[in-house]
Amino acid sequence: MNGTLIHAPVLVIDDHADIRLAMSMLLRSEGLSIVEAASPDAACEIAASQALACAIVDLNYTADTTSGHEGLELVSRLRELAPAMSLVVMTAWGSIDLTVEAMRRGAADFIEKPWNRTRLLNTVWAQVSLHDMREENRRLRAESLLSRAGPAAICATESSAMRRVLELVDRIAKGDSNVLVLGENGTGKSMLARDIHTLSSRAMHPFIRMDMGSLPESRFMDDMFGDESGMRPGRFELAHRGSLVLEEVSTIPLFQQVRLLRVIEEGELERIGSGQTRRVDVRVISTTNADLEAAARANRFRLDLLYRLNAMQVRLPALRDRQEDIVPLARHFLLRECRRLGRDAARFSPSAERAMRAYAWPGNIRELEHAVERAVLAATETEIDAEALALQRQEDAPLLLDRITLPEAEHLLIQQALERNENNLQRAADALGISRQSLYRRLDKRRLKDPFEPVD
Repeated sequence: MNGTLIHAPVLVIDDHADIRLAMSMLLRSEGLSIVEAASPDAACEIAASQALACAIVDLNYTADTTSGHEGLELVSRLRELAPAMSLVVMTAWGSIDLTVEAMRRGAADFIEKPWNRTRLLNTVWAQVSLHDMREENRRLRAESLLSRAGPAAICATESSAMRRVLELVDRIAKGDSNVLVLGENGTGKSMLARDIHTLSSRAMHPFIRMDMGSLPESRFMDDMFGDESGMRPGRFELAHRGSLVLEEVSTIPLFQQVRLLRVIEEGELERIGSGQTRRVDVRVISTTNADLEAAARANRFRLDLLYRLNAMQVRLPALRDRQEDIVPLARHFLLRECRRLGRDAARFSPSAERAMRAYAWPGNIRELEHAVERAVLAATETEIDAEALALQRQEDAPLLLDRITLPEAEHLLIQQALERNENNLQRAADALGISRQSLYRRLDKRRLKDPFEPVD
C-alpha cells in the first residue's frame, strides 16, 4: 500500500500473544514496522523510549478483563508520554460509553474485536498518514524559520517588490481567512502557501496539497470529500484543523465548484455513500496563474466561490520584476547543489552574473533553479561562467534533437511540457498535441515522476 515510504513504527498492545501476532503479521504485510507490548507498563516503557506513529491499545487486560479501566488509564498515560503519537483503542467488550471516554482521554479512533480487516487497515493507515503529515509540518516550520534567517529561495530578498509580499504574508498568516495566491508558473506559489501555513496558528496540524489540474473528474468527489464504503477520508477531512492547498484552482469544472462552495461556506461535508454530516475546520489556500475575475465574467468560474477563496490575496511577482533577487537566489541554489552533490564550494563568474541579470527568465524561479543545477552537474571548475549556465538552450534545441534517440527526445519533451505546465496533465497534453490518455501511457512507459506527487 505505502511500502515504499518509511513510517514510524506502530505499537500493538494486547496481553494475548496470538492477537498481537495476527495483527502484527497483517500490518507488516502492508509495509509497516511493528513493535509489540504485552502489558500497559511495557507499552509505556516503549512509548517513552522511541518515536511511534500510532498505538493500537486494547482496553481490557488480565487484571481487569471487562471494565476497560486499565485500558483507559493506559490511554491517559500514553497521551502524556507521547503526545505526537495517535491512539486507536480496541476491545471485544466495548460499549458506547467506554469508547466515548477513551476518545475524551485522547484516542483518535476505535476498532472492535474480532476486527474487520478493511476497517483495521484503513484506520491504522489514516493515523499513520496523519502522523507523517504532522512530522512533515514540524520539519517545514523549522525550515521556514531557518530560511528567514538565511538566504532561502522564497524568503531572502533584496527587492522591494518581494519585501512587500513577505510583509503581507506575515500579517495574513496570523489570521484564519482563506488566501488566494496568484502568480506566473514557477514563481513559488506552492512554496508561499506552505510558508503561510507554517507561520500560522495551524502550523502543527495537517498541511494537505491537491493539484486540481491533475485530478480526474471521476475522482473529484471521493478524493475531496471521502468515500464511506472504503472508509476513506477525503482531503478536507485530512486537513481538519490545518490548511488545504488547492493548486491550479481555476481548472475545477463548474459543476464541481458548487460542491466545493458548500463545504467552504458551511464547514460540512458528507462522504460518498454516507448520509452523515461531518464538520471540518480547514483554511483553504488556493493558487493559480489564471485571471479568475476574467473567468468569472466569462461564466467559467463561480463568482461566489471566488469571493470565498479570495478573502485575502497575495500576488507573487515574476522573477524579471525582482531583478535584485536573481543573483542571491542563484547563489542560494548553487550552495545547496554543491552540498547535495558533495562538491567543493563553487562561485559564479562576473560574466555569469551579468548573463543572469540580463536574461528574461520566462520560467521564473523554477527555471533559475534548474539552470543552476545543470551548471553544477556539468561544471569541471569551481567557477561557473555564463556558458555553463546555457541560458539560450532553447535556441539550441534543434541541434540537440539531432544528437539523441527518438525515445530520449520523447522523454525530454514530456519532461519539459510537464515543467512548463506545473505538472498539469491536461495542459501538458495540449501543449504536446496529444490526448491526456496518450500522455498517461507515455508517462507509464518512460517511468517519469508521478504527476500526482506535489511539487514546490
